Amino acid sequence: MNTAVRCGRDNALPRQNGMKYNENEEFMMKSVTLSLLQSAANAFDFGGPVVCDANHYGEGHINDTFVAWREDHSKRFILQRINTDTFTNPVGLMENVCGVTRHLREKILAAGGDPARETLNVIPTLSGAACHLDAEGGAWRAYDFVEDTICLQQVGSETDFRTVAETLGKFQNQLADYPASTLHETIARFHDTPNRYANFEKALAADALGRAKNITSEIEFIHAREQDCHVLLDQLAAGEIPLRVTHNDTKINNVLIDAATGKGICVIDLDTVMPGLSAYDFGDSIRTGANDCAEDEPDQSKVHFDLHLYEVFAKGYLSTAGASMSMAEKKSLAWGARLMTLECGIRFLTDYLEGDHYFHIARPDHNLDRARTQFTLVRQMEEVFDQMLEIVCPDNH
Repeated sequence: MNTAVRCGRDNALPRQNGMKYNENEEFMMKSVTLSLLQSAANAFDFGGPVVCDANHYGEGHINDTFVAWREDHSKRFILQRINTDTFTNPVGLMENVCGVTRHLREKILAAGGDPARETLNVIPTLSGAACHLDAEGGAWRAYDFVEDTICLQQVGSETDFRTVAETLGKFQNQLADYPASTLHETIARFHDTPNRYANFEKALAADALGRAKNITSEIEFIHAREQDCHVLLDQLAAGEIPLRVTHNDTKINNVLIDAATGKGICVIDLDTVMPGLSAYDFGDSIRTGANDCAEDEPDQSKVHFDLHLYEVFAKGYLSTAGASMSMAEKKSLAWGARLMTLECGIRFLTDYLEGDHYFHIARPDHNLDRARTQFTLVRQMEEVFDQMLEIVCPDNH
């Protein structure tokens, strides 16, 4: 099963147990000196003095992530500098995180769960704020470290995929009554597919590098699906599906798995939690998980959308999220799979036309290969779309 890298922004929250960040995008920030790190740590209420490890934790490319220990090594924390080039409103971002995790904590307690393990826990500053602004203008935050967990870098079995689906579905269901419209939009128009299409058209019209002549079939593919780009937002505008709190980065490695039980316990990486559609999160998980090829596979004959894995994920997701969804919203999930994959392909091709400025490339035509892989998946989804609808909504297809 594929562990495709993300078309969206790279992950920006703490990676437990050495989780790996997406390598598609590159972001550079000023280096963190030990004195700056310790100064930032001293701003937080860790319950006593802490010692910081000067080495970066994990392999992230957006935020700077470190581990801080209490002096007696009885407890450790995640200390992180937020990339304010990517997230320009860190205070608003942390308002989102605090509001959502507070809501989750209440739901977890009501269900007899353990909020210390089942959601991220923000450590406040000594002044009670959710983040600390340093003398250089950097924004810092801290979390409890969730111990005794693992994070899947790839799905090794159907059971793994269903576990991730159930955990993400539970997350969605727990937040079903959260007022999504009160959240800040941390990345503007992130899953606005019509806007992604419009940006592609601008890049095509400019054709800055003269590459359009080499991709006529890909251009035709996108143009033929212009109306598809509007399906989900049109349903939202018509009141057919609700605005939800969405995660917007639902890779498998954003779910922490309990090391002892193998159960999914906590959804992490909440930087892009904002108003959206459940179809976004469902669709992105399908795009990255229900296929067995690399996202940049140059041989399109190796690209395969796995309808069975789609069904495994859908049944797991709906087992925990379905109770709060209407028939129309369940049907929108299948569209989410198609449109998140199409949108990602459009973004890759747009970057190809503009000169590969956004997504990191390792070879010529790298973004073109990525776009073609997404479009092949879309074609294959279209061929079995009736079955996809039947799987998510068997009673009203």
